[in-house]
Parts: sequence; structure tokens; C-alpha cells
Amino acid sequence: MIEMKPKDYAEIIQSCRWMADLQESERTRVHQDLSVRIAEPGDVLCRSGEVAGQWVGVLSGLVKVAAVSTAGKTLAYTGVAPSGWFGEGALLKRGVWPCDAIALRRSHIGLLPADTFFWLMDRSLVFNRVIINQINERLSQFISQLQFDRMSGSDERVAHTLAAMFHPVLYPGVGHVLRVTQDELGQLCGLSRQRVNQALQRLMGLGLLRLRYGGIEVADAQRLRAFGIDMQKLRAAAPSREPAAQFDDIG
Repeated sequence: MIEMKPKDYAEIIQSCRWMADLQESERTRVHQDLSVRIAEPGDVLCRSGEVAGQWVGVLSGLVKVAAVSTAGKTLAYTGVAPSGWFGEGALLKRGVWPCDAIALRRSHIGLLPADTFFWLMDRSLVFNRVIINQINERLSQFISQLQFDRMSGSDERVAHTLAAMFHPVLYPGVGHVLRVTQDELGQLCGLSRQRVNQALQRLMGLGLLRLRYGGIEVADAQRLRAFGIDMQKLRAAAPSREPAAQFDDIG
């Protein structure tokens, strides 16, 4: 990754919504210690097993947080959209990164050193609330992701993945349009580009989103999220096509 000079990223860090509520002395410290780097597609921002030394923010672009299973399969946990920050859990435990973070497109990445992170935790009630909200929302997102991976079809997975990146707490700077390609969305969902395209066409037909040049517009992320949940419930309630096991077959 290429490190930028402070004068070149003064406007970019305006996407750090949490910074606006800090006291002036705290903002000054953050401005002094924050570094911004340019990541190209495929660049690894954090590597599983390495000591976590920064709080990481996606100031622009798109990042995939993923892990590799014991069988060698890549598991996408989530996408991190612009204005999103991650890594607070690993920092608070003073531990290692539990997964890899990989840039899907050219991105501006903010790195706040651990020392500054803990300095803010020690003195700023506002910053503590930001971190608590982050942890709470990510836990809910992670549990929901596990359920969708196990039970959902392609339409629900695409809807759920998109809705997650329009989260107002985790990604307050996204607005109604997310810059993402179908290839990138496929990497986040674990689906082929063709399957993603089919799902997007169906979701668009339902009025849940619009395809824009270089991105996707979602006017109501709650409706998109509700669609995924409702479809998941219908799928779970549908009778199994497999014959029921007989008592003689068990054991």
C-alpha cells in the first residue's frame, strides 16, 4: 500500500463521522496520528494471525473481511463499505487479527494506531459509545450472516449482503448508492457473477433496488433486509423433499 501525505487526504478523512463529535484536542491528536494509505485490488490490509496494531477505516473503496477454513475454502464474513471502521474487537483483546481484510477495489484506508485508539478510549465518552455501538451491531450482523449462509438461496444472500452495507451505524457515509460491481458483490456473497446478476434483476423487479452506472441504489435498506428475512423463513418452513427417516433407520 502507498502512504499518502497529510495534505493530500485532508478532505478524505471528512468521512470519519465519529471524529466530528470529539473534543478539539482529541481531533487534533487523531489528525496527527492517523495515516492514510492507498490500497489496490487484492492488497491485504490485515492478515489472520498477525498482531492487531491499528483500528482500520475504509475512507473510500470496498474491503472484504474473510477467513480461510481448515479445508482451504475462503469464507467471506462481510464487506466493509466506505465510512466503515473495523478491528476494535482484536484491539480491545490486544490480540491478533482473526481473519484477512482484502481490498476489492482501489481504496483509501485509514489506520489509527493502537496507542491513539486506547488514548481515546481512556478519555472520550463519545468514542466509547461509538465502539460499543460498533461491537453490538457487528455481533448482530455476524449472527445473521451465519443463518443466511446456512439456509438462504441466492436472492436472499444478495439482498442480505447489500442491506448489510447500507447499515446506518456501521457505514453512515454510504447514503442510498453503493459503488460496487457484480463481480465484487459475488465475492462477498460467494456466488458467481451470473447468479448475482439474476438475483439483482429479480430484486429490481420487486422494486427493492435500482442498478446505477458503477453501483446499486437502495432507497429503503430495511425493505431489502426484510425481504431476505421473510424469504428465509418461507424456505425454512417449506416441507423437506427428502423422505422422512423411519425409526428403524436411526442408530
